[in-house]
Amino acid sequence: MFIIFATLEQILTHISFSIISIVIMIHLINFSVYENQRIHNLSVKGMIATFFSITGFLIIRWISSGHFPLSNLYESLIFLSWSFSIIHMIPYFLNQKNYFSTITTPSVILTQGFSTSVLSNDMHQSAILVPALQSQWLMMHVSMMLLSYTALLCGSLLSIALLVITFRKNSGFFINMNKNNNKKKNHFRNLHKYQLIQHLDYWSYRVISLGFTSLTIGILSGALWANETWGSYWNWDPKETWAFITWTIFAIYLHIRKNTKCQGQSTNTAFVASIGFILIWVCYFGINLLGIGFHSYGSFPLIHH
Repeated sequence: MFIIFATLEQILTHISFSIISIVIMIHLINFSVYENQRIHNLSVKGMIATFFSITGFLIIRWISSGHFPLSNLYESLIFLSWSFSIIHMIPYFLNQKNYFSTITTPSVILTQGFSTSVLSNDMHQSAILVPALQSQWLMMHVSMMLLSYTALLCGSLLSIALLVITFRKNSGFFINMNKNNNKKKNHFRNLHKYQLIQHLDYWSYRVISLGFTSLTIGILSGALWANETWGSYWNWDPKETWAFITWTIFAIYLHIRKNTKCQGQSTNTAFVASIGFILIWVCYFGINLLGIGFHSYGSFPLIHH
């Protein structure tokens, strides 16, 4: 039975990676050559197929291991890929233009590629849960943390894109054109740039708000779990500390965004979000690379947030 489950996991992993590779090629064609709605719809269907493939993998891993599949780095990266695919499909089901595709598609293929190609085969095996993880809080806490990381990463990357577009220097393409035509061209170009910045700011705020809510729930559930396991709600463990720092940064982002005096100053909030992007990776990867604190459990492969 174990061999059957392992084989199914490998098949689904290869299927999802193959599909997402095709999807990213479709995106390159669509952006580099010409935009075509049929090609765009095909890429969305490909991402949906990727989502179901990863979902199948997680279900099979859950059944075979007997616990929610978030016991090591490999499983957390696969779950992260699954979360990115969900974010990718949200605008599609809302009938909105997808500003996430250039972020989520590479994110899925990078996380999938790293987990399947870089990590050793030993790290692909489902780990036996240490006593501290044998709790009903595992699914609640870890899944909410990873979902929050996914949303906050996407929102932060949209903010970084906003900064790049805002401060990008105007090219000298129109210098030798007729002055009247030049003014018209610049007007439409600036209008398009303004609208794009507004859309990026809108979606960045919405996704970061979702991620912040998930992060808050994840931290609170982690505190309850910590009290159950260690007898204290908060221990200022390195992982907890960096999670709190990350939460504070995005709280500042939301405060600035809500402040009426700062409305319209999207670059300020985007700069804060870009700092948050770095903090998320420190919280997710950095602490576990050092192997310190209660959350490391003595080895790099065991990443629990």
